[in-house]
Amino acid sequence: MYRIRFHGRGGQGMKTASRILGTAFFLEGYEVQDAPRYGAERRGAPIFAYVRADRAPINERGIIRHPDLVIVADDSLVPVPAAGVLAGITEHTLMLINSAEKEEVWKERLNHSGTILTLPVAAEMIKKAELPYVGAACAGAAACLTGVITEASLEQAIREELAELGAAVVEKNLHNALTAYQSMAPHAGQVEEGSLVSADGYQVPDWIDLPFDDARISAPTIHAAATSVMVKTGLWRTQRPVIDYDRCKGCWWVCSSYCPDGAINVVDAMPVIDYDHCKGCMVCVAQCPSHAIEAIPEKQAQAMEEEASLATGEAT
Repeated sequence: MYRIRFHGRGGQGMKTASRILGTAFFLEGYEVQDAPRYGAERRGAPIFAYVRADRAPINERGIIRHPDLVIVADDSLVPVPAAGVLAGITEHTLMLINSAEKEEVWKERLNHSGTILTLPVAAEMIKKAELPYVGAACAGAAACLTGVITEASLEQAIREELAELGAAVVEKNLHNALTAYQSMAPHAGQVEEGSLVSADGYQVPDWIDLPFDDARISAPTIHAAATSVMVKTGLWRTQRPVIDYDRCKGCWWVCSSYCPDGAINVVDAMPVIDYDHCKGCMVCVAQCPSHAIEAIPEKQAQAMEEEASLATGEAT
């Protein structure tokens, strides 16, 4: 059975990628499962989708814990624990990362004993602040790596799944998918089917008695605010809100009240953004009456911080 996981961000087309690949498998005569899974339904939040394909009926259910192929549409997700990119991978797992970095770089970073391939990012995508829509390209690359899906089946799957979006959208995605398919031609068939999981050695886990706490003790742990300080949700961010204090009118109650995560604090009657927990939803940018908050790409912001740090080090 082929077990395949797509990892990306909301808005990059991972759900569409799993549908396209699932349909292409089906057209080749396979039994198929494909489904997405996501938490915060927000553009930019981590999401994954999975596909199972087998010649026999599929009795497995739920998420794929030990994938044969992992496709990562956004390489900034690799170090984010909540994204689960590396969960369950083994030396059998082939990883395909959509990245401008070379395969050798990822091999060294991840210390992965299996195969790592990269799907080169187009230059125009690198320059854009917007999230690139790469679902069809990821599906095309995955189809080739399995070695059992023809270009004809891939094309038919794209036309069926994207038909309602219009001819122009279909043709653009078809071009992206076939380009990715052809770029993976030297590695066609490199993904191997994983074996079925045997239940013979299954052991029922021992029950654990958990102490029952009074609601006044346990409830705040579950319901109260400020319980996720250690979870740096700012790692999700693809764009960063930046306050121009020369234009800020000090009406701090607007941005701090509208921030859905309470990531804008007030210091001396002025707003200060907690970037460790700001997810980059840009609600503050839309609500600021004086337009003092600007959205810039996260990578650009990090580069500016590094330059400032270097300049400070040289000055001292």
